[in-house]
Amino acid sequence: MSSKTFKAKIVREGSACFIPLTFDPKAVFGKARAPVKVTLNGYTYRSTIFVMGGPAFVPLRKSHREAAGLEGGETLDVRLTLDTEKREVTPPPDLVRALKAEPGASARWQALSYTHQREYVEAIEDAKKPETRARRIAGAINMLQGAAKKRKA
Repeated sequence: MSSKTFKAKIVREGSACFIPLTFDPKAVFGKARAPVKVTLNGYTYRSTIFVMGGPAFVPLRKSHREAAGLEGGETLDVRLTLDTEKREVTPPPDLVRALKAEPGASARWQALSYTHQREYVEAIEDAKKPETRARRIAGAINMLQGAAKKRKA
């Protein structure tokens, strides 16, 4: 399995953090936007290498930064390993019920990218109040309905 360990300085710009790559990801992983497992400070998370008109980097979300005990600005060893495991999101039971209740919603949910599914599930699961959770589930269903209407137009 392809992997690369390198030293990098975590870049923090406001609340956004990222890890700049010091090498060409295409040479190591076979493509520039490779799915990877990132290990830093003994903590591992899944991500994708980004190339957006400049040097390649790996995003470092606040939750991952905090779990690794980092603030941003640190220089440390980073290990990237090609992530070949299937990326799946398990929706919570109340979201599954809402998806089943809306015709076509389950199929549209399955068509969403891993990242979009994960973001919706995290938002739902992070809700502290039941009414917030219900509102977020309704928002996800509305988004899926809107996607269906756009396809028909």
